Amino acid sequence: MGQESNNTPSDIRPNKRAVNYDSVDLDYLAQRQLKQGAAGWVLLAGLGVSYVISGDFAGWNFGLAQGGFGGMLIATLLMALMYGCMVFSLAELSTMIPTAGGGYGFARRAMGPVGGFLTGTAILLEYAIAPAAIAVFIGGYTGELVGIDGPVVYALFYSIFIGIHLRGTGAALKIMLAITGMAMIALLLFVVGMLPHFSWDNLTTIPVNAEAVGASIWLPEGYWGIWGAIPFAIWLFLAVEGVPLAAEESKDPVRDMPRGIITAMLILVLVAGLVLFLAPGGSSALLMADHAAPLVGALHYVYCEYSTLATVVNVVGLAGLIASFFSIIFAYSRQIFALSRAGYLPRWLSITSARKVPTLALIVPGVFGFVLSLTGAGDLMITMAVFGATLSYTLMMASHMLLRLQEPTLHRPYRTPGGVFTSGIALVLSLVAFVSTFVVSQEAALWAAMFYAAMVAYFVLYSRHHLVAQAPEEEFAALAKAEEDLH
Repeated sequence: MGQESNNTPSDIRPNKRAVNYDSVDLDYLAQRQLKQGAAGWVLLAGLGVSYVISGDFAGWNFGLAQGGFGGMLIATLLMALMYGCMVFSLAELSTMIPTAGGGYGFARRAMGPVGGFLTGTAILLEYAIAPAAIAVFIGGYTGELVGIDGPVVYALFYSIFIGIHLRGTGAALKIMLAITGMAMIALLLFVVGMLPHFSWDNLTTIPVNAEAVGASIWLPEGYWGIWGAIPFAIWLFLAVEGVPLAAEESKDPVRDMPRGIITAMLILVLVAGLVLFLAPGGSSALLMADHAAPLVGALHYVYCEYSTLATVVNVVGLAGLIASFFSIIFAYSRQIFALSRAGYLPRWLSITSARKVPTLALIVPGVFGFVLSLTGAGDLMITMAVFGATLSYTLMMASHMLLRLQEPTLHRPYRTPGGVFTSGIALVLSLVAFVSTFVVSQEAALWAAMFYAAMVAYFVLYSRHHLVAQAPEEEFAALAKAEEDLH
């Protein structure tokens, strides 16, 4: 292991001589295997919902402070369109390249090793930071429930749920599905409880900024508020794109991936609409704008602080936050696993246990996330996560378009309705969303950019010279190059 091959795929387009490869022995890959056949399409759909569902319980409401209800509504509609188009595009890509690398693997095929690394690192930025933000929101809900918040809560939840993942993929996915089911029950109870109290007047309680261009009761911060609300609208859908990360562990990725990710997206759009209207519409948009536990806060407003319904939704609603926290831990471990296995990150991070679980890829980012959660800055971390997410979306959609143009004859078991037009819509909107992170918080965007720059420096100075030729994503590219040479 570690000897450089004389016949390496270092000239794979479009990055000739940009990278160098090591050839590894069979033991290397034997130590880096995931459990196959652990997930069918129902579990994949549940995984997609669980990634995201915490966004319905906390975080999205900060968008009300940025743009008022009208601004948040328009931002949510735009982001639902972006994610809908992107999901159809990812369904196609995931059936073509069913590896644990997800977006990194797609970009690797379309844009070479450099494009693959830039995409994978952007995804990693999203997945490493999002659990830390969710941990802060979990603390908000436990604080409402039992008066305990802060580092003890963050450490407890990181320890418990990383520990469950270490026991194996199949069990973890089933637990995730069960927790997600509990969260959906909490949301149903919330909807039933708030629907009779809905009033359009409650949506316009945020004071109007008379100096803002286009300001009104529906857009209290004017047109600029729509832009500012976008990162928090994304929080209602953030991480659904992580479903393809389970491709190597699914029973039939060609059949199950499209069904799973599209079903998840349909559920998320429905739930987002209900929460967005009923939480501020049943209580007050102004009250919801900065509430740590908005669903519970809305119920307290309507039914009093000690109501049974509010307590039940608080208890069961923790499941929504836990589901996303739990599932994104799965996502970051698979992203790190794939990048590490291919040599883009330190190789020791991809070693799997006897249970076929990437142990260090679970633990190391968990420690990083815990330290980050100690800041308590949930809104800032949302913006940082969105920075990475939207950058990766742009690159993934570009990958879809490039592969359609460069490799039109490539076998596509599932084809995106609308083709490059669909992925083009997602690309344009993802660029808009990326710029919005600088509008909301230049501090958050700059911190995210610094992390990203540090990772790029590692790639330029070291890892691009030590990639693994036998990694699945690299072999996909090598085969493509060989087929191209035959023609």
